[in-house]
This record gives sequence, C-alpha cells and structure tokens, in this order.
Amino acid sequence: MTKISKTPDFIFESSWEVCNKIGGIYTVLSTRAKTMQSIMEDKVVFIGPDHWEGKENPLFKEDRKILKTWAVKAKSEGLKVRTGRWNIPGEPIVVLVDFKEYFEKRDELYGELWEIAGIDSTKGYGDYDEANMFSYAAYLVVESIYRNLLKKNCRNVVYQVHEWMCCLGAMFMQKYVPEIATVFTTHATTIGRSIAGNNKPLYDYLWAYNGIQMSQELNVEAKHNLERETAHRVDCFTTVSSVTGRECEELLDIKCPVILPNGFEADFVPKGEAFANTRAAARKRIFDVANALTGQKFGDDTLIVATSGRYEFRNKGIDVFLEAMNRSLRNERLAGNVLALVQVPAWVGEPRVDLQERMALIDKGGLETQPFTDALDRPVITHDLHNMDSDSVTGMLKYFDMWNRPEDKVKVIFIPCYLDGKDGIFGRKYYDMLIGNDLSVYPSYYEPWGYTPLESIAFHVPCVTTTLSGFGMWANSVKGDGCNIMDGVEVIPRTDYNYSEVADRIKDCVAMYSALSADEVEKARKAAHTLSKKALWKNFIKYYEKAYEVALTARDERMQGN
Repeated sequence: MTKISKTPDFIFESSWEVCNKIGGIYTVLSTRAKTMQSIMEDKVVFIGPDHWEGKENPLFKEDRKILKTWAVKAKSEGLKVRTGRWNIPGEPIVVLVDFKEYFEKRDELYGELWEIAGIDSTKGYGDYDEANMFSYAAYLVVESIYRNLLKKNCRNVVYQVHEWMCCLGAMFMQKYVPEIATVFTTHATTIGRSIAGNNKPLYDYLWAYNGIQMSQELNVEAKHNLERETAHRVDCFTTVSSVTGRECEELLDIKCPVILPNGFEADFVPKGEAFANTRAAARKRIFDVANALTGQKFGDDTLIVATSGRYEFRNKGIDVFLEAMNRSLRNERLAGNVLALVQVPAWVGEPRVDLQERMALIDKGGLETQPFTDALDRPVITHDLHNMDSDSVTGMLKYFDMWNRPEDKVKVIFIPCYLDGKDGIFGRKYYDMLIGNDLSVYPSYYEPWGYTPLESIAFHVPCVTTTLSGFGMWANSVKGDGCNIMDGVEVIPRTDYNYSEVADRIKDCVAMYSALSADEVEKARKAAHTLSKKALWKNFIKYYEKAYEVALTARDERMQGN
C-alpha cells in the first residue's frame, strides 16, 4: 500500500448495488473487492439492501458467524440484518439490511434532512423514498457496528457512499457520528444524466446551465439538491472521470479533489486453452442463434460486432450504432459479412417459443451445424417484449427496413435480456458472450466512465468509444489523442451535434477492421489486452487511498473546529 500520511483502520461502503447486480456500480465494487481484501482483509464491510425475502440471493453467502456478537446486539436494537460474504473474488464481508420498516418514519427523517441541509423531500419522486430508507438503514448499520465494536480501538474509520441513493445516510453520519470520515462518490450526476436523457445539448452549454434551475425544470429537484448538498458537506467528494468532474464543477458547483477511475480485475478473464475454448463456444452459440432466427449460415469469418449496456437509447449511443450498421449495408469497403448484436436489457417478456424450439433441435445434436434455411417471423429479436410496438431498437430497425435479408451483408440481432445464464436462448453469462466478439462499439453521448469498453479490451476485444466517455478520455491520456483501433481502442471525437460524423466513423472503422489480415487482427487484440492491464485495480487503488487521506484530514480539521 502506498505510504500516505493518514490511512483508514476500517472502511464501510454502502451502495444499492451491493449483492444487487444492476449496472456499472456493481462492477466497480465487485471487481475492486479483491484488491481491497488484499490490503485490509475483513476490515472493509459493504452494506446493501436486503430485498430478496423468500428467495435465495446467488450473490450473497450468509454466514451467521460473521460479526456474530454485533448481529445479536443489532437485533436487540431493532435492526433487521443478515451477515455473510459477497459471492465474488475476495469474498468481502457484507451486511444486508431490511429497510422496509423505516417507511413509517419517513416524514420524520425528511424533517431532519430539511433541518440539516434545507432539502425539500416533497419534491422527491420515483425511487426517492425507497433509496432514502435504505440509505438511512445503512447509516444505522455503520453507526451500530462502530459504536459496539470499533470506537475504542479504531480511530480512522471511513464511510464511503455511492450515488445520490446513499446520500441521506452520509448526511446523518456527519451530524450524529462526526468522528467517522465521509466520502461521497457520484458515478453520474442526476441533473447531467437528466439533461442528456431529455435530448438537450449538455456539453456546449454546460457552462451556462444552472443545476438547481434545471432540476426544477426536469422534475429531479429533491434528488439533485440531496446530491449537491452532500457533495458540499462530506469530507471528500469524488467522481469517476475528468468528464464528470467538469460536470460536477458546473452543475453541482464544486470541484472534486480526487478522481476515482474505475478499474478491473484480471481474474474474470480466462487464460490459455480455457480462453480459446470459451471464445469458440460463444461464437458457435451466437452463430447458431443467428441461423435459427434468420435461416442463414454464418461462417467463422463473419465479423461479430456488438454493443451493450443499459437501455439509454441516446446516452449509450445505441441510436448511432444502429445508424452506423445501416450505413454499413451500402459500404463497398466492407470486406465480409457482419453480425451486429445489440445486447441491451429492455422490457423483456419471455424467450421466443419458436426460437427455443429451433435451439432445442440444435442442442440435441441430431442436426448438421446451423441447419435452418428459412427465417422465423421477426428475425431480428430473440425475446418477446411487453412494448414491442413502442420499443426504440425495433422501431429504428423497422424505420431502416433492416430485416436480415439473405442479400444483406450486415445483419442485426437484438438481445433484449440480461445475460445471466438463464435467458432461455443463449444460456450464457455476459462475459461468456463478450469473449466471442470481434469488435465492440460503445459510441456513448453520456458516459461518466464506461465499464463496457474496459471489459471488452480486458477480454482481448478491440472497441470503439468516444471522447464523451471517461474511459475514452483515459485511453487517450495513455495512448495519446487520436487513439485508434490498432491501439486496442478507437476514440471518436463526439460533440452535441456530430451524430452523423460519428456514425460514419464507426462505419469506416468496421470496414477497416473487416479487411485486416489475421496477423493485424491479432496485433489489435494484443494491444487491447495490454491497454486493459493499465486499468487493473492494483494500479488504480492509489486514487482511493488518496480519497481516504483527504477525508480523514478533513475529518480531523472538522473535529478540531468543534
């Protein structure tokens, strides 16, 4: 561990995504855990929501021996908790807390929040109440463990919270347990995401936006004010990239003293023969599904190009990806066939029965490889949707008249489900599919960091991203501006208004990659993997150490002031 002037004796972290796989924050926490355990074994405790009542949580291994003495005390204090370990590399200690009963004192808590920071929670909508009740319960867990187990022997205790959803607890911690240093990490500002998500130009006018005024206009006032006030009051406010750091400075009116870039853990990537076998199995499955849908054969020389992430059609650049694939249909420079995958969880219903029936025949092994010669109805999607008529991806494919015809050199398949191994069609987890890609494309408009491109290059898959993603800017900082696909990552300049140029750059990149020799492809794949090693947590954990130092120093100054 890097020698710094102040180091924590104990760390607590709370997030809605502890043992609760939803998005990128889950990846941040779960991949960093092993490195944290190697530095501070079992002196890091994660707190997450316990909303698996009556169901087994596969990400949580309950162990009542962990924090046993405290758990008994907690029960007597009215806390409903379960202790155990997160089922991930490093297996850190986890406390899951049931927060439902705190809804009864919601108004009282919001009254205190008003007194502390002047936040009007009557302007809170959507998931505002649920998040805050969990945040309060997480605060109670930390306060109780500290008071019962740590106070006498641990001077330097840090509480780190992630996103606005855990801010209330940080506020209460600072007021009622001031000896604990607080760190708040925003992974994307509420108001920045809202501006971008409402199709307003964010970047060219960032300097002119007033965060409070825009939060009122976009109906996220309470969330924004909670986030803003917490950022100003905690001992150390952090975010994940220079892109979002600028956003915080303009919209939250505060500069982040520390940037915490998101790393990755190499343990998730198979090696040697296991890598080759997993990649081959992924490609076979992808081609088999494509054949069952379209009735066409796909040779291994077919270029698999994929995008994935949350279903934020504009923010994640799904729209420009589809635009680029449509333009690629008429690109004479394209050297071979392309199979484009859109792996984005939507309002998914059930797996298509007709597709399942075909896959069952393939799985029985009684037929030749990719045996089907006739297309299914709707040969562009693997699952039924609840909102098929209003879905953005299928709507854009319909607009472009892209129906995977035999003469089309580019075929698109929409996979609108979580790839957790239980999707009913692929039967594989996301990483076991990612490894089969030849090229990944993430042309984000709003992307504070960008785990999907980092995961891609970690699995030796070169990718395309933009200068509006934190990861893209990091890649440019490592390789130099103009990072291109032979460096492992193509970073395309993106602005509020150059949608068409971005689509053309993606089209050209796919065509160029399709024409590379086998040696050139291998060179690009090696460059991607080499770049990913620079983003391992062992290289990025120093930024967290700096944040802890800043927080503990501020805590000491704050306590002296009292």
